[in-house]
Amino acid sequence: MTEISFLHAKRHRSTVGGLEVIISERARDKSRKVQSSKREKTRDKSRICEGGPDILGPLLLHSPHPTSSPSGVLFTLRDMAASLWTLFLGMLFMVSGTMGAAPRKPVDVPFGRNYAPTWAFDHIKYFNGGSEIQLQLDKYTGTGFQSKGSYLFGHFSMQMKLVPGDSAGTVTAFYLSSQNSEHDEIDFEFLGNRTGQPYILQTNVFTGGKGDREQRIYLWFDPTTRYHSYSVLWNSYLVVFFVDDVPIRVFKNCKDLGVKFPFNQPMKIYSSLWNADDWATRGGLEKTDWSKAPFIASYKSFHIDGCEASVEAKFCATQGTRWWDQKEFQDLDALQYRRLRWVRQKYTIYNYCTDRSRYASMPPECKRDRDI
Repeated sequence: MTEISFLHAKRHRSTVGGLEVIISERARDKSRKVQSSKREKTRDKSRICEGGPDILGPLLLHSPHPTSSPSGVLFTLRDMAASLWTLFLGMLFMVSGTMGAAPRKPVDVPFGRNYAPTWAFDHIKYFNGGSEIQLQLDKYTGTGFQSKGSYLFGHFSMQMKLVPGDSAGTVTAFYLSSQNSEHDEIDFEFLGNRTGQPYILQTNVFTGGKGDREQRIYLWFDPTTRYHSYSVLWNSYLVVFFVDDVPIRVFKNCKDLGVKFPFNQPMKIYSSLWNADDWATRGGLEKTDWSKAPFIASYKSFHIDGCEASVEAKFCATQGTRWWDQKEFQDLDALQYRRLRWVRQKYTIYNYCTDRSRYASMPPECKRDRDI
């Protein structure tokens, strides 16, 4: 996890309608086969679908400077709009038969099944028999936890509710990492902000000890009001970052291009809440307000479905029989790429792939990933 210089950037708000248009065309094709009394309802659904996320208006747009409404009301309306839109899309995807190969549904298990605290044990609070926990950060210390086992490939997810209110200077991290100097690492880092300002989600990928592959996005919902799912699908072909089943980033195996890929180092899963006000918010300009402490991040659904490699890593690397090794998980499908493009065009605020001040030419993996 490394610091990068970051200039506050405005998000692009171009309309993305390709996904919705295709779905609605298929819906209209099906409507011709049903009785005429149902046609008008089908057309109505098609017209709604053609509008895409933008029909919900500014409620879905996570403005970095909301001034016209109190932040609590604004975020509540955004969450309601986002939930309705997600539900509507899900119903249409099932009807149209175009749902891609999403990872298997996570199994809700208690914290102690897969994880254990690593430091500042008294700053972790347990609820509902360990099915939910809270990490606390104060001016003395943060805290964290890690998986009991190490894994080589699989699907790893967690539901999180981030620090509410004034979270500037804080970082809540969920990541996979191996243990040596040339380590591999797959990062979710949630960078806090002042009250009313949106969280920034930074992702990064380290291979062979090399990182510098940061991407930053705004989320299309308020991540502090309720739980959302954050997950990683990792196999020998790619690494996919998901937010609520929406792919926000893909890192493909480009060894043939001379780019290292995490394929032979087992990794543990970690999470932590800590103070990083020297860089996390506006490059360190915004400091942590300790009068707001303790800062609290909540967790549940501690799902791990991976090949445990603590004893025999080679078995995981060669077996190829797990569900995540199958063909439908070796790339995103067309629908998932449309969702990724939607995130890129509406919510991405920094992408190392397009940062010419750092890279004179585009890194080779960026061209193959279709991730820009």
